[in-house]
Amino acid sequence: MRRTDMRLALASGLIACASASPALAQYESGVSATVEAASEERRRGLSWSDGEPVLRGSISMPVAKGLSIEGATTSLWGSDRHGDADAVIDLGAVFARQFGGWSLSAEGRYHLFPGASGPGYGEIGAGAAFLIGPASVDLSANYAPKQSAIGGDNLYLSASAVVGVPGTPLTVSARIGRSSGDVRDPVRAARLRPNGAYWDHGFNIDYLKGRWFAGLRYADSSIDGPGSHHAGATLIGRVGFNL
Repeated sequence: MRRTDMRLALASGLIACASASPALAQYESGVSATVEAASEERRRGLSWSDGEPVLRGSISMPVAKGLSIEGATTSLWGSDRHGDADAVIDLGAVFARQFGGWSLSAEGRYHLFPGASGPGYGEIGAGAAFLIGPASVDLSANYAPKQSAIGGDNLYLSASAVVGVPGTPLTVSARIGRSSGDVRDPVRAARLRPNGAYWDHGFNIDYLKGRWFAGLRYADSSIDGPGSHHAGATLIGRVGFNL
């Protein structure tokens, strides 16, 4: 398939997924879905879309008390970081329970990369969040076991805080994270850690009104040197709606 045709197919798939979600919601209580556009796809301080705008569709469906299965598709349009992938498909399950003011969660996810020359990879994670009035403090850890696709293993630790602005539809948040791990293949390990272990941080302001939402995000990392391409300070805008 030509790259242009593949891109059109992926974009059509995102729109089709979003259009089908309301019908699915009629049969599955608690199903939620979103569709959005963003000026860039950046994860853990690294651009996955080479600084280009993206489309994203996601869906979450509860299957048991505290357990949900989730899926998301994000256009990448030929990502250099992921072997010229035209998209990333994130598939996983999340288990969460509430204990007083605490919320504990565990998850497993696999990341697929249609159109890529290299394979996908999986990771597991756990998190704890504590509610303090309109604010939430979150701690999380995600671990990708040793896999050839990422040249070793990868551990990501992060902390974040979110607070609603009283009397407004705005929330503000801040986050800091650190990526580390063992390296077996330096070339493939650079996919998630261009210069080895590094820190990333960011600040968000988000607006939610009815089904619509928009946000502005500042993201940066400690990566410098040859691996710093699309890893420095940037502002990312997004807009979307909940179905």
